[in-house]
Amino acid sequence: MNFDFSDDVIQMRGEAARVLRGRLPPGALRRWVNSGEPDDQELWASLGEMGWLGVSVPERFGGSELGYETLCMLAEEIGRVLAPVPFSSSVYLVTEALLLFGSEAQKSRWLPQLADGSVVGAFALAEGPGEPSARAVASRFAGGKLSGTKRPVFDAARAGLFIVAAQAEGEVGLFLVEGREAAVAALRSLEAAPIASQVSFHDTQAEALEGATNWSAIERLLQRAAVLFAFEQVGGAQGALDMAVAYAQDRFAFGRPIGSFQAIKHQLADVYVATELARSNAYFGAWALGLDAPELPLAAATARVAAIEAFGTSAAQNIQTHGGMGFTWDSECHLYYRRAKRLAGQVGSVRYWRNQLIDGLVSRNAA
Repeated sequence: MNFDFSDDVIQMRGEAARVLRGRLPPGALRRWVNSGEPDDQELWASLGEMGWLGVSVPERFGGSELGYETLCMLAEEIGRVLAPVPFSSSVYLVTEALLLFGSEAQKSRWLPQLADGSVVGAFALAEGPGEPSARAVASRFAGGKLSGTKRPVFDAARAGLFIVAAQAEGEVGLFLVEGREAAVAALRSLEAAPIASQVSFHDTQAEALEGATNWSAIERLLQRAAVLFAFEQVGGAQGALDMAVAYAQDRFAFGRPIGSFQAIKHQLADVYVATELARSNAYFGAWALGLDAPELPLAAATARVAAIEAFGTSAAQNIQTHGGMGFTWDSECHLYYRRAKRLAGQVGSVRYWRNQLIDGLVSRNAA
């Protein structure tokens, strides 16, 4: 069985990498951070024009319908360069929720706008610290109105559409809320840019996603998103490793590149192993995602755990390899570390996904 990407996707990967590197030359990320903007709107518009935001969306809804294999590849390349765009929120979660659970009318209205980037989507699940669970959702929907406060919500600053988890008739479901109906307040987060917000709803007009009326549906969405997050984290791990290796080859001490010293090269070898292990698990997740296979819950949990650990290890070792320079603002090492920490907490922490993996293995072995 071949788990590698197809030739067409591999060719597209090269083009995606070229485009992203051209858009984000050295220093571009620091300039974005210093601008105080939550994302790069010009880059986001370009991704929409190239059809990257709608690769999982059918052509009849304005997408390019290139499939999940392509989407996984794009997630990895976006993670590799830390692209400052709301790709995970709008594509992995909001677009995916509409594809899974939306009515024909909801899909016809929102998917074309999400696919071309004219609307940014944000997913509002968390209501403070803690793992995803039905018990943690206190927001309520009744009579077409939704009330509650969500925090943190990522990429909410420019969101034109929220998908919100709320209690309704004893079950937790998902609901559509237009961006202008929400009260958004910026929060400080691990990222250097203001991408996290508190979002409040007070008797706000909302519309149910009719296919998502219980927690099991939300878990299914989180499992599918977990594979895509894993690819972004694998890309980030590879980007941090590449940065560390390049510095270790160029930086000399005692007349030798520092990469020739065991204290450096053995650590980087460990990062390489962790990254390749995470990539292997992510590829299995991509297969399960594309086919909506019964193995998806286990594949998603495995991919997510390995990717969180790989990106965290790679980002931390990148700082250590750079030494004192790695701790300065003028280095981009801290941006990889910040992104690794932020992604590790979205859609469930490593502990949450470990528990999902253990529960899944127990259930399978008991069957």
